[in-house]
Amino acid sequence: MEPFSEKIYVTRPVLPKIEEVTEKLQEIWDSKWLTNNGEQHLRLENELRQFLKVPYLSLFNNGTIALMVACQSLRLSGEVITTPFTFAATPHVLSWNNIAPIFCDIDSETMNIDAEKIESMITPHTTAILAVHVFGTPCDTEKIQEVADRYGLKIIYDAAHAFGVEIGGCGIGNFGDISMFSFHATKLYHTVEGGALVHGDKNLKPRIDLLKNFGIKNEDEVVMPGINGKLDEVRAAIGRIMLNYVEGERQKRIALHKIYNEELSSVEGLKLMPVVAENVKLNYQYYVIRIDEKIFGRSRDEVYDEFKNYNVYTRKYFHPLCSDYTCYRQLNSSRAENLPVANLIGRQVLNLPMYGELPENDVRKICAILKSFKR
Repeated sequence: MEPFSEKIYVTRPVLPKIEEVTEKLQEIWDSKWLTNNGEQHLRLENELRQFLKVPYLSLFNNGTIALMVACQSLRLSGEVITTPFTFAATPHVLSWNNIAPIFCDIDSETMNIDAEKIESMITPHTTAILAVHVFGTPCDTEKIQEVADRYGLKIIYDAAHAFGVEIGGCGIGNFGDISMFSFHATKLYHTVEGGALVHGDKNLKPRIDLLKNFGIKNEDEVVMPGINGKLDEVRAAIGRIMLNYVEGERQKRIALHKIYNEELSSVEGLKLMPVVAENVKLNYQYYVIRIDEKIFGRSRDEVYDEFKNYNVYTRKYFHPLCSDYTCYRQLNSSRAENLPVANLIGRQVLNLPMYGELPENDVRKICAILKSFKR
């Protein structure tokens, strides 16, 4: 089989028409207001709040800063139970807040934190659970809430992958105490770089908004040590435009998901994206497979390398596990025997190309190439 003539990357950003951007830029130039809660920022906050079906929302310059502020806003300390199967930002925001991440193993189907194992990780120093809706698949929110309520713990959800995901018509950002969304360029919805915190506590928003703006209350008062987490007007304007593209992009990805499933569901040694309950609305941001080396005959790493010979660039999300980073591997919770499922999945998982502009015939060819690797 011939390689693709051009590189096929794991994702490509959704881009609006340049004319739409130019029109919004003219509005900003006319206003001469570039940052600090301008009109574009205020409008985007309201539009996103409605889109995500959440009571309160605060915009940020990126998801990592938003997650750091989430920890500060809830006054977390001590230890926080989280997952090792996530992007580096998740445990890093804990470390930056002088909080010890405690890694809990993951569920073998959803790849989210195993809600049944959280309770065994709780100590007198535990103040919260930081769970991740991995690849947009919702966590077991009921079980996590039940455990948190029993022990008086806060819940933060890293919803970086879960923009627009709903459970029974309820926006995913309504679960737990705070949820963070990432608006990075690689996401289904983006503001080039950006993020948001959402929650249901009206008393929390003023504290969050102070923390993201240096703790400045007014011209004469700085009431707490804050950080600069503001989203500027240009990216807010792009975000407003991009809201009109989300559902169209989602529908394109649904079609590509269907093709992947049709082509790969019968291939022995491949485990596809988890099937979720009928009442869950997914965003189809990623397409992920797991490769069982013993059955498929090739390891994930071999498949990853071999794909490059065909100009197909996949990603090993999430590898290495956060628990394997040099800054965390000394933790007792990072020991391999404590994370058997995460370590297994970390060696198997592979993200295949997924973006709306990817031609359906290219998806079929990617599948054919993958099937040709089987031994």
